[in-house]
Amino acid sequence: MAPLFSFGCWGVTYFCRSMGATEIVFIFVVYLLLFGAKGIPSLAKTMGEAVRTFRNATEDIQREILAEDAPKRRDFGSVKQTQQPPKQANKEDSSNPNMGDGPLDDSLNT
Repeated sequence: MAPLFSFGCWGVTYFCRSMGATEIVFIFVVYLLLFGAKGIPSLAKTMGEAVRTFRNATEDIQREILAEDAPKRRDFGSVKQTQQPPKQANKEDSSNPNMGDGPLDDSLNT
């Protein structure tokens, strides 16, 4: 079983993902019994702040990754622009495959 609390956000996230709907409802009912209906707004506020913090952290990580990749993308774009299309072969070159005078051609003909 996953730990209920951890110092990093990944432990709490893993714990929440491994829970089913009935487990979440059960925890909510226990919270309601312990703290009463007056505690629901504070719970909602805390959950909203946690979700907002998590979203901001993921957006920051995405921005950092994209900022690191931006120079690579620019370099790749300049290479892509300077690349020449392949040259077409002459019809004379492809019509006679044994046209060379090298030792390889002589050994194949014997």
